[in-house]
Amino acid sequence: MNSQLTAYITLICTSGVLNLYLGLNVFLRRHKYTNIAQFFIVYTASITIYCFAAAFGLMATDLPQLKFWTIIQYIGMPVSSPLGLLFIMKYLGFKLSKKWYISFLTIPFVSLVMVATNDLHHLHYRVFEIDPILGAPFVRQEIGLWYMIHGVFTFACMFVAFFLVLSRWRETAKEYRPQLLSLLLGQLVPMITAFLYLIGFTPPGIDPVPMVLWLSSLLYLWAINSSRLFSLMPIAKDAIFNSINDGVMVLDESYRIIEFNQSCKRMFPPLTKSMFGMDFAEVWHDLAGAPFPSKIENAVITEEVEIVLDHEKRIYQVRTSALEHANNRKGLLLIFTDITELKRLQVKLERQAYYDELTQIYNRRAFFQKSVPDFEAAKEVSAPFTIILMDIDYFKKVNDTFGHHVGDQLLVHVVSICRSQLKEGMLFARYGGEEFVLAMKGCTVFEGETFANQLRKAIEEQPLITTDGVISVTFSSGVAESSNETNETLYQLLNKADKALYAAKREGRNQVQVYVG
Repeated sequence: MNSQLTAYITLICTSGVLNLYLGLNVFLRRHKYTNIAQFFIVYTASITIYCFAAAFGLMATDLPQLKFWTIIQYIGMPVSSPLGLLFIMKYLGFKLSKKWYISFLTIPFVSLVMVATNDLHHLHYRVFEIDPILGAPFVRQEIGLWYMIHGVFTFACMFVAFFLVLSRWRETAKEYRPQLLSLLLGQLVPMITAFLYLIGFTPPGIDPVPMVLWLSSLLYLWAINSSRLFSLMPIAKDAIFNSINDGVMVLDESYRIIEFNQSCKRMFPPLTKSMFGMDFAEVWHDLAGAPFPSKIENAVITEEVEIVLDHEKRIYQVRTSALEHANNRKGLLLIFTDITELKRLQVKLERQAYYDELTQIYNRRAFFQKSVPDFEAAKEVSAPFTIILMDIDYFKKVNDTFGHHVGDQLLVHVVSICRSQLKEGMLFARYGGEEFVLAMKGCTVFEGETFANQLRKAIEEQPLITTDGVISVTFSSGVAESSNETNETLYQLLNKADKALYAAKREGRNQVQVYVG
C-alpha cells in the first residue's frame, strides 16, 4: 500500500472516528439536550458507516470486495444528506410529520437497493470495474440513470439545508450565530467537495467526500462545546409568529397587507396569501362585507369590531401599533383578539346582575343605578320626577292557596300587563317580592296618579287564567313627586311613595293614593 493511499485511509478514518465520537457523546448526554439531539445522533451514525466502509473499500484487493464495501457505504451515504436536511429543519423549528421522513428517505433506500443489485440492471453504474491503470482499490466507473437521480437529490438536500440556515442569519441573535456558522460550513464543506469530485477536480478513482468530513465534525464539536448547540437553540421568529393565539396582520407604509399568521387565517378563513399587496380596507371589505369601522392610522389604538362570518357574529378587540421594518420603512401591526365568548359572558353576567330572573325586568339594583342619575338631572333643571310604588293585593293568599308556582305565574302576568302600558322614558323594575316601582321623569304627581290608575284598571280587567281556575288580581299604588325646594334624595322620595302605598292598603286596596306632605 503506497503512502498516498495510506493518507487517504487515515483522513477517512479520522472522519469516521470523529463522527462516531460525536454521536456517542451526544447519545450519552441526550437527557441534557433538546429533541434535536436525536436527529444528530442518527445523522452522525450514517456518516460513520459511510466513512468506515469507504476506508475498508480502499483496502480491497479485488472487484467483489470493492462492490461489497460500496454496498456498505450506501447504507450510510445516501441517507446522510436527507438526514442532515431534517436535522437542520428541526433545528430551525420546522414541524415535521411522518410523511416528511418517509418522503426524504425513499430515494436513499432505492439507491441502496440499486447499488446492491446493480449487476442485474446497471441503472446506477453502467460500468463499475477496477481502474486498468491504477489498479485496485481504484475504480473506473460510468454513472447510470439512477446515479444521476440520486446525485441530484443528494445535492438538493445539501443545498436546501445550506440555504435554510443562511436565510435565518439576519434574524438570529448574535449569541446564536456561531451555531449557524458551524452548521453552514458543516453543509458547505461536503457539498463543495462532492461537486469538485463530479467535475473531475479530485484524485481519480476515489470518493474524496469522506476525507473532508472530519472538518464538519470539528465544526459541530466546536459548536457543541462553545455555543451549547443542543442545550440552547434559537427559536425561529416565524414559529413564534404562527404560534401566537391572537390573529396578527402586518401592513406596510401604504397599509397594504404583507403578512399574517395562522391564527389570523383561522379567524378569517377567506384570508389567503393572494391578498398580499392588497389595501387593508379592500381586504377587510372582502372579509366582512362592510368597511372597517374606523380609520387605520399609524398610531396605537384599541377598539372593538364586529364581523359576521358563516352567519355567526364574532367580536374582536383590535390593537394597532406602529411598526418599523428594515431600511427604516414604516408599517402597522394589527392584533386581533377574539372576545366573542367574553362579551357573551359579560352580557349574561350583566343580565343576571341587573334583571329579575323570574319577570325579566330590571331588579332593585338596576333601578337605583339607572334612576339616580335621572333624578339628579331633573333636580338640576327643576323638572318634575315622580315615583310609583305598586303592590299586588293579597299575594300571600294566592301563594298559600294555589302554591308558589301559581304565585310566580301571577307575577309574570302582572308584569306583562304593566309592560304593555309603559311609555317611553319610564323605568319599571321589581322592587322586591310582589312590589314594583316605576320612575317617571318629566311627569308630575297628577300624571303619575292618572297612569297608576290606568295600570290598576288594566290589571283588574285581566285576571290570571290557570289550570286551577281564574284568579282575580288587583293592585295598590302609592304616588309621590320630588320636591325641588329641599335637598331631597331618591331614597326619601321612595319613602314618601311607600307611605302613600301604605295608605292605599289601609283604605281597602285596589286603589291609588298620592303622598300629601
